[in-house]
Amino acid sequence: MELDDSAVNDLVALGLSRYEARVYLTLVRRESYTAAQVARAADVPRQRVYDVLDALVRRRLAIPRPGRVAAFSAVSPELALTRLMALQRESLERLDQISAVLAAALTPVWSAGQTHSDPLDYIEVLRDPKAIAERFANIQEQATHELLSFCKPPFVAPAANDEGIKAVRRLRRAGGTARAVYTHDALGDAEVLENVRRFGEAGEEARFTRELPLKLIIADASLVLCDMPDPVAATRATTALFIEHPALAGCLRLSFLSVWDQAEAASEARRP
Repeated sequence: MELDDSAVNDLVALGLSRYEARVYLTLVRRESYTAAQVARAADVPRQRVYDVLDALVRRRLAIPRPGRVAAFSAVSPELALTRLMALQRESLERLDQISAVLAAALTPVWSAGQTHSDPLDYIEVLRDPKAIAERFANIQEQATHELLSFCKPPFVAPAANDEGIKAVRRLRRAGGTARAVYTHDALGDAEVLENVRRFGEAGEEARFTRELPLKLIIADASLVLCDMPDPVAATRATTALFIEHPALAGCLRLSFLSVWDQAEAASEARRP
């Protein structure tokens, strides 16, 4: 007779292995079985059935019957299920105790860890020009009320920077501010000047200065993207930092405004 798969699954849920469940369900079908008989009836490998029967006897779910050929009988299902539930409760109590001890040990460690901040949590280091350009576009998109830029060559974004122009228009429509400081070098570059003109038409305010310490963009006094040129002479390698840190962004904003106040309008600036 085929064993009921749902009954097997239920016994497995109560802590038996599948072989143990199959053997127990076979044993309940008649008074007793020899090991060979129950192996065939339960479809359990002969070499495994002795271990399975021993496990059921240890759990007090089966009873050995001495004789010329040893046989085994099942205890009543009511008693077997009561014993399985008792074992499950004991297991849950042990797990509860382990959980309590583990929680007591780990909670202070977790609490201490909450006071530790890793700078890398709010600083992203970028070295690939493509990744820098993507982050530059992203910070323009995130700005909601203010966008401040130090612009100097080489530029990682396309000279046209259509996305930047859209961001400036959006900011101005919302009553926000977009300001950029360019170096005097831009006055000798027709492509850059055209870009300055287009940004100006979109609503960006522009000024010029002789030199800038680095390329920088600040969004909403909270997000910063700046380049960190390699200080080794004769190299053009650069590293960009994307920083989400309002305090630092606020300090850099003050630096931008200081440079802005001293910079010149386009009509006053001279070409190099």
